[in-house]
Amino acid sequence: MKILRNYAFTICLLSGIILGGIAGVIFGEGTVIVKPIGDIFLNLMFVVIVPLVFLSVSSAIANMRQMARLGKIIGTIFIVFFSTAIIAAIVALIGVKLFNPLHNVDTSSLLANLPKVDATSGKGIGQVLVDTFTVSDFLDLFTKSNLLPLIIFSILFGLATTMSGEKGRPVADLLRSATEVVLKIVQIIMYAAPIGLGCYFAVTVGKLGPQIISGYLNAFSLYLALAFVCFFGLNTLYAFIAGGKAGIRTFWRNVLTPAITAIATSSSAACIPVNLVATKKMGVPDDIAETVIPLGANTHKDGSVIGGMLKIAFLFTLFGKDMSSFGSILAMLGVAFLVGAVMGAIPSGGMTGELLICAVFGFPAELVATIMIISTIIDVPATLLNSTGNTVCAMLVSRFVEGKNWLKKKIITK
Repeated sequence: MKILRNYAFTICLLSGIILGGIAGVIFGEGTVIVKPIGDIFLNLMFVVIVPLVFLSVSSAIANMRQMARLGKIIGTIFIVFFSTAIIAAIVALIGVKLFNPLHNVDTSSLLANLPKVDATSGKGIGQVLVDTFTVSDFLDLFTKSNLLPLIIFSILFGLATTMSGEKGRPVADLLRSATEVVLKIVQIIMYAAPIGLGCYFAVTVGKLGPQIISGYLNAFSLYLALAFVCFFGLNTLYAFIAGGKAGIRTFWRNVLTPAITAIATSSSAACIPVNLVATKKMGVPDDIAETVIPLGANTHKDGSVIGGMLKIAFLFTLFGKDMSSFGSILAMLGVAFLVGAVMGAIPSGGMTGELLICAVFGFPAELVATIMIISTIIDVPATLLNSTGNTVCAMLVSRFVEGKNWLKKKIITK
């Protein structure tokens, strides 16, 4: 019963999507009658995205007091998180190259019923970088089309607040309180997600036909295969780097509880307590464990990085964009990293990550719900990778902060 309670919302969300898909197959274009319901839900989410991004990112940085005291640990954490996220993105890129989720789908018929993508061939690389990371006017920050500039501004705002010391404390408190309020708004809106997404999916299947369902099933199958490789392969490799054969034994002896909790709750936040216990049993020093695990639950999600790559490949294939050039590969890796590693800092960041994909690559915002379906169906294995990835990262940070014999010292002291 506890597992059912934890999964209640996910079950409702999947049920809404499944029922919507069935309705789309049965009624075809007749499902257009429910299109306003799906549009209302999406518009509500679009409205709350901008304040959510600004408040949550700036608040997280403004209220971070450990950075000065644990400078070496924080620096090492950043390097480890960045490295593992990029490796996850590369593994996902190889996966979509070997097995594209839309390889058996008639994309021409799908494309005819989707919003048009504006061509950006007239822009040079310099202008693309300027438009991606900056805006020319302050008010332009607060639109859903300029999420990356907004994130950069939010980081600067948070840093300035924390550097102001006690004078900036009232602003930090205000940011924290405002973030809680906006999260409640998101929670209220998400109650309508099963109906809103169900209606949107019904219209999508009604217009595009059952072939779109094949694309989603292929994406789910590919994600399961990649999750298997990362969970057993990469985690074992990282544990070996952290502590050799003893590190592998220590990791797999203690990771079962965090893994089961991740599967049972489908929540990275819910895994924080068990991950703290598990990492300390692995011999990770308290200050490292208590920094890596909470920070990782918010900012390090390799499972989400892989999901981001799948969504990018899904849209690239759908619209016939090049995925083979060096520039395209770098862009895909970079945005996948942002979706998983940076957007993970934002509660309910899945929707924001999908909007970021559309904004950076020039896809219409209406396509957000199209790839949001992928987030829903990969939620459980993604949480498993996100959660257990943080435990092995705690071991890696210990290796580089404490030295290569950190684990032997812990075993001896025991």
